[in-house]
Amino acid sequence: MRVLVVEDNRNLVANLFEYFEGRGYTLDAAPDGPTGLHLALSQDYDAIVLDWMLPRMDGRELLTRLRDAGRQVPVLMLTSRTELDDKVGSFRGGADDYLTKPFDLPELEVRIEALAARARGGPGRRALQVADLRLDLTTLEATRGGRSLHLYPAGRKLLEMLMQASPAAVPRERLERGLWGDSPPDGDMLRSHVYELRRAVDGPFATKLIHTLPRMGYRLAVLEASDTADTADAAEDEC
Repeated sequence: MRVLVVEDNRNLVANLFEYFEGRGYTLDAAPDGPTGLHLALSQDYDAIVLDWMLPRMDGRELLTRLRDAGRQVPVLMLTSRTELDDKVGSFRGGADDYLTKPFDLPELEVRIEALAARARGGPGRRALQVADLRLDLTTLEATRGGRSLHLYPAGRKLLEMLMQASPAAVPRERLERGLWGDSPPDGDMLRSHVYELRRAVDGPFATKLIHTLPRMGYRLAVLEASDTADTADAAEDEC
């Protein structure tokens, strides 16, 4: 999941990066309003965390300009202002959520996840299902055989992309772009995330759903016995 943080408190930004990047998020940061608005208009984000009090342009003005430009990316206002009038004004100005400082990082995380899920879900398709594997696009809860699966945000995003394409394969490049945009991290982080996803989705079950196509990508599907030999699931380093 890709999130823009528009916040001038460097210590807070550092804490957010440490927490969220460790959970598979990709974060961009802007220290002032104009920079934040430029990034919000020129890049695609799953959510924006927006401080109220910013240099050169406050958060409310940034939000107004963003909505006037037709951008509907979910925005969470993050501020120390606790008055009801401030909250009401933010929602009426186009904010999707409002969280006051100080706050707990896990609460911010679940709020971001809920906003992104609501934006992705859309009418008519609130869940994805392949065999006994199900991903609820509203709650982001993944289950298999009725058993809840513990996934980090990067794993959930990978799972969503693989399930949407199932039974077709998804090239590595498309998965990397979905996780990190045009700036993938150094090293083969995708392979690490797929490994963790496979442990959660396939580890406890006899039927394996996630399959490697060496030097190509991955697919999520129930395969015939003759097909599974061709996927070389164990040859992660070849993909």
